[in-house]
Amino acid sequence: MATIKNEMISFSQVHMRYPGGREALKNLNFTVERGEMVFITGPTGAGKSTLLKLVAAIVKPSTGSVVVSGQNVGKLRQAAIPYLRRKLGLIFQDHKLLYDRSVLENVMLPLHITGFPRAETLKRARAALDKVNLLGLEKANPISLSGGEQQRLCVARAIVNRPAIVLADEPTGNLDADYANEIMEMFKSFNQVGVTLLIATHDEHLITRHSGKTLHLKQGELPA
Repeated sequence: MATIKNEMISFSQVHMRYPGGREALKNLNFTVERGEMVFITGPTGAGKSTLLKLVAAIVKPSTGSVVVSGQNVGKLRQAAIPYLRRKLGLIFQDHKLLYDRSVLENVMLPLHITGFPRAETLKRARAALDKVNLLGLEKANPISLSGGEQQRLCVARAIVNRPAIVLADEPTGNLDADYANEIMEMFKSFNQVGVTLLIATHDEHLITRHSGKTLHLKQGELPA
């Protein structure tokens, strides 16, 4: 049995009901240990995105507890949430790239917001772009990139603050097989240096090809 200090994420009797009464998640109980790579799968509407949003404190559980790095995120004060998110790398389906800024500036933004010195910000941003093979495009506008390159840019932005946990929502959903495999190989390389990953995907082939723990959601529940 894992000790508490090895648990990065813990859900205990978590229910999530949105305004209007739709219950997105029902009685979720699971833990993710430090350094695990976990796939969250299930059909559209199963609750995959909601689960990730709970970890990032974008939404709060209706009942139950969500603990991330020892903090009960459902009880965090609003002012404390940005400090939690500094430990997280977030990759969502909507890229949220800034098209009035360069590739390099997009990656620098998370560090700029947290007050990193400019020299260190530049160094880390270029290192992140190098990891995703985009260093030669640092001056380009994101709108000029291909879909696969934009996704790699999102990965660079997510890892620039060297997070302990990366949350990825359908990171390969709109990519062809080659690009999808490339993104997954990047995730595996991060995992090999101790980063904990939660990857939501409906792509069963991807899960089969890349081994990892799997949580199968069905109508908001984890069947026994």
